[in-house]
Amino acid sequence: MNVKTKTKVKTTPWDIFEELITEEDINLFVEASINEAKNDTDPSLLTDALATAAEAHRRLAEKQNTADLPQKIALGKNPSINDFDKTARIFGYHVTLVPVA
Repeated sequence: MNVKTKTKVKTTPWDIFEELITEEDINLFVEASINEAKNDTDPSLLTDALATAAEAHRRLAEKQNTADLPQKIALGKNPSINDFDKTARIFGYHVTLVPVA
């Protein structure tokens, strides 16, 4: 008789902000997110990634006592294209709309 045993999977909490601790980390995260979003049809992937990067940048700025990012960019929010573009520019990107071929 073949008896199947269930193996419990142990998970541990993970906080992305523990990994995004320098400007370079944050910029690489944004770049990787943009590359991933190119193959995904869900626009929330990029907006959530940018919100995560903005929060990481806010935390870094708080540690360094520097200027803050626009508060309208946050996970679960629907930022205006203006707010999205302002935040993208902080990370060295800009929003461009192009016609679909």
